[in-house]
Amino acid sequence: MAHESTSMYATAHARPDGVSSVARFALTARESGFDGLIVRNHDDYKSTFDRAAIGAAYDIDVVNAIEIRSDDRSSVASAITKYRPERTIVGVHGGQFNRMACEDPRVDVLCHPMADGAFNHVLAAAAAANEVAVEFNFGRVLRATGGERVHAISGLQKLRTLVEKYDVPFVVSADPSSHLELRSPRELNAVGETVGFSRSQIQAGFEQWGKIAERNRVRQSESFIEPGVYTDSYEEND
Repeated sequence: MAHESTSMYATAHARPDGVSSVARFALTARESGFDGLIVRNHDDYKSTFDRAAIGAAYDIDVVNAIEIRSDDRSSVASAITKYRPERTIVGVHGGQFNRMACEDPRVDVLCHPMADGAFNHVLAAAAAANEVAVEFNFGRVLRATGGERVHAISGLQKLRTLVEKYDVPFVVSADPSSHLELRSPRELNAVGETVGFSRSQIQAGFEQWGKIAERNRVRQSESFIEPGVYTDSYEEND
């Protein structure tokens, strides 16, 4: 199933990292108006699924991703090296290794970078230079209440200011662990407006997931050498 770069993608932590299967997420994502589904289980909760079969069954592009998390710096570095050739999208769980992720061009997404509030102008500049997208994760805004929700909104507002100032690529998600937590683009537009984003910016955040997947599929193809350089599949042997 071919997809244009303007397609919108949802994300999911599927069983065993979440409670719903990849297939159930795919059905709900398609019914909610998404064109693709990023399966982003943490590396300690990997799942096995037939990406092509599920995609064909629900008419949706299923992307095999990973979200690396660890309390050990060397473990994060080793996991990036391990999963980069295997997964279409490689993310790093936000926290104490935010800087490491932003400075590594092999990383596609810094996931929920405001988890501990440790994201600043230095990291924003590094992410922009290395084309590491930062995630606007609306999970806490959608599911928390009271002071926790207010704190989450404040963090996202700060992140938006840095992203706009340094022109950092960004993605948007509801970060669901159940298909019942998956939200439609319209619902997430409303959350985004609370943070200060326009609807077009929120849509761009959905689309960026697909653009990353499309770019990396090209890079993982046998003909790719480096950006802008490809082998000639029809070149004859001497």
